[in-house]
Amino acid sequence: MNYLVTGCSRGVGIAICKVLLEQGNTVYGIARSYTNEFKSLEQQFQGKLYFKSVDLSDPDNVHKTVYKEFISNDIQLHGYVNNAAVAYDDIVTNLNVDRLKSMYAVNVFTPMMLTKYALRNMLLHHTSGCIIHISSISVHTGYKGLAMYASSKGALEAFSKDVAREWGELGIRSNVVVPGFMETAMSSSLTQEQKERIYKRTSLKKATNIESVAQTVAFLLSEKASSITGQNIHVDNGTI
Repeated sequence: MNYLVTGCSRGVGIAICKVLLEQGNTVYGIARSYTNEFKSLEQQFQGKLYFKSVDLSDPDNVHKTVYKEFISNDIQLHGYVNNAAVAYDDIVTNLNVDRLKSMYAVNVFTPMMLTKYALRNMLLHHTSGCIIHISSISVHTGYKGLAMYASSKGALEAFSKDVAREWGELGIRSNVVVPGFMETAMSSSLTQEQKERIYKRTSLKKATNIESVAQTVAFLLSEKASSITGQNIHVDNGTI
């Protein structure tokens, strides 16, 4: 199987790539940074893992940079995992429209365009494919300073559900994985005290396991999940 994964170079993205590769799949990864961690994985899975540096803040250009220069119509795409995202942490009274537009470009507009062309690839090859969006627990449990970020992920959740309805008749599925708080580069600026406050809101009182998120994504992409579509799957340590 061939899978496209965005935000592939670190954190959840590279964990997803690793799980898919270990299952024998081929992965096409796109991100801004070509990290040493990704290069190491590339050496381990030669001929099965490919990388392209793409500016995901430019939704108008992704057709050319991703689907013409990287994944041509000759490649049958079985799944697309939208993992790339940028944060915008601030309270609503400080909202800046330019920063909001920049975040929405990466978190919403580009994923929608990548979904558009992934669907076209699946239709061309008559593929019963699968699309997975990585959301955030902040959509479902309010956190101070995350209203703008949560709104972008909430938009994706609505988009995914309607894509599932629109294309399900042709065997194409769309789901969302909703992770809880994870120890990633995006959360590295938080103090230990801030993290502890977040942990207290979970049943398991700890950070969400990245491997658990990656394994859930792989399951949803597989035939084992062939009857699951239009769903938000929480992997969040029981966040309340």
